[in-house]
Amino acid sequence: MNYMIVVFRARSHTINFANILNSYKVPCQIINTPRKVNVSCGISVKFFPNDLAVVEQILSRRKFDTFGGIYQIIGMGFDQKVIRIK
Repeated sequence: MNYMIVVFRARSHTINFANILNSYKVPCQIINTPRKVNVSCGISVKFFPNDLAVVEQILSRRKFDTFGGIYQIIGMGFDQKVIRIK
C-alpha cells in the first residue's frame, strides 16, 4: 500500500484541512497517524501521491501554524516505511 498523509498538531486543523481537500474534490480521509510519525495530534489526512501538488498548493496558500509535515507511507504493518516529504 502506498499513500501520503498530512500531519497537524491540532485536531481542528486536521479536520479543517480534510474539509478543504474535499471542497477541491481531492479524495482523502482522516486516519489514525502511524506510530512511526510522532509529531501529531493522533489523526492525519490520508491522500493519494498523485494529489501531492494540489495538497502542497493549498498548504502554501493557507497558514496552518500546527502543520507537522507531509509523509509518504509505503507498505503495511511491521514492514511499513515512513518517509518525510516536507
